[in-house]
Amino acid sequence: MATKLTASSLESVLNFISEAGTLKRVSRSGWSVVGVSEKESVADHSFRCAVIAYALARLEGADALAVLLMSLFGDIHEARITDLHKMAQRYIDLTPAENIAFGEQVARLPFTIKSELKLSRKEYLAQNTKASLIARDADILECLLQAKEYFEFGYSQAASFMKKAPRYLVTKSAKALWRKAKKTHLNDWWKNLASFKR
Repeated sequence: MATKLTASSLESVLNFISEAGTLKRVSRSGWSVVGVSEKESVADHSFRCAVIAYALARLEGADALAVLLMSLFGDIHEARITDLHKMAQRYIDLTPAENIAFGEQVARLPFTIKSELKLSRKEYLAQNTKASLIARDADILECLLQAKEYFEFGYSQAASFMKKAPRYLVTKSAKALWRKAKKTHLNDWWKNLASFKR
């Protein structure tokens, strides 16, 4: 069912889209601990997380749209409260702040958008459906791949991010992809393309 396009609904959607754009300028803070100077943004992370989520959903036979929604909007609240690494989270209970920020972000959106995003977030946080487990795996796997890429680019301390996180992967596909990634140089994919001449 289409939403009636009023000036108010258009403004609320445009504001939401504009706010999401700030995530292109919010750095993922954990990488500063290992000395990465040009860190990925939250938007960078969210984009590849969504790509991984789609692939995992298809590999696992799950609802791809549900998994994509959870992955794409999983860190939207960081537009308001930024990204805090695990050391900061030791001292700050983020869950209430994340929930308040998200609630305010979607409050003025048209009902169809607001209700879908709220239900998606609730499902993700509960972690009791196949789709929510896959979305969480996508988030973990994206962090693992980013750590490995930083390691391959010479940030040796990034290896510490690859030690504990694999234990939290639950799906067969995510575990298999990580096993493959560990044995692969992740930036080799382009070499055959770069050497190809017509």
